[in-house]
Amino acid sequence: MNSASVPQGMDLANRRAWQTADAVHRFRQEGWTDPGEAAAVSLVAPEARGAPILDIGVGAGRTVPLLTAISQDYTAVDYTPALVALCRQRHPTRRILHMDARDLSAFADAAFGLVVFSYNGIDAVGYDDRMTVLREVNRVLRPGGLFVVSTHNRTGPGFGERPLSWFRFTPNPLRMGWRVLNAVRSLPDVVHYLHNRRLHYDGPGYSVRTAAAHHFGIVIVYATMQEQERELAETGFQCEAVFSNDDGRRLAEGEDLSGTWWFHFVARKTASPAAGA
Repeated sequence: MNSASVPQGMDLANRRAWQTADAVHRFRQEGWTDPGEAAAVSLVAPEARGAPILDIGVGAGRTVPLLTAISQDYTAVDYTPALVALCRQRHPTRRILHMDARDLSAFADAAFGLVVFSYNGIDAVGYDDRMTVLREVNRVLRPGGLFVVSTHNRTGPGFGERPLSWFRFTPNPLRMGWRVLNAVRSLPDVVHYLHNRRLHYDGPGYSVRTAAAHHFGIVIVYATMQEQERELAETGFQCEAVFSNDDGRRLAEGEDLSGTWWFHFVARKTASPAAGA
C-alpha cells in the first residue's frame, strides 16, 4: 500500500475499532486519563473560565464534567455515532454533536475561547488530515484562544508495540502451558496487527503504526515533541507548555523523553494559517 492510501486505511480501521462493544465500554471511564492531562487543563482553566469551550472527540463523555467545571458554555463533538449516542444518554442536557474534526464548518470563525482534543484523538487520522484538523481548530478559536491537544510520542515506550512480544520459551511446563494459552487468546491481536501492518509509514518527525490498544485494532500517528510543535506553529499556534502523561511534569527541550508515552500540549492561537496552506 502506498503512502497516499494510508489515511483511508487508517480511517476504516479506527472507525471500526471505536464502534466495538469493547471500545464503547472502555470509553465509559471517568476522570483524567493521566497526570499530564490534569496539569494541562489546570494551566488553561483560569483564563478559560466562563469562555465557550469546544470538546473534540468527547467519546462517551469522560471529559464533560471536567470541562463544564470550567465553563457551562460547552459544546462537544465526536465522529463515532455509537459514542455520540452514549454521551447524549449520559449527559442529556449538554450539546453533543455528531461531527468530524476535519470539518467544523458548522461553527463560526472565532466561536470558542478554548478547544480541547483529548486522549490522543488527533492521532487517529493521517498527516494531511491532522493538519486540516489543526487549521479548523485555529479557525474556530478566538484570537489568543487556547488549545489543549495530546499526541503519542514517537520516541516513547509505546512506539513499535507488537503482539506476543512478551512470549518467551520456558522449560517449566506449567508456565509454558500458561503462556501458550495466553498466546492462543491473543490470536485476534495478531490478526489485527498483520492486517494493519500494511498501513505503517514513516514521515519526517512522525510515523504511522498499529497501536496495542483495542487489541491492535487501531492505527495511529506517533510524533516527536519537536514535530508536534512544528505542526502547531505552521497552523498559527504558539506552544506554551508540554506535559508528560506519566507524571504530569512540564517538559523541556533536550530532556530524555523515552519514558513518556504521550504528550499534552498547551498552545495559543497567534495567527491564522495562510489560505490554502
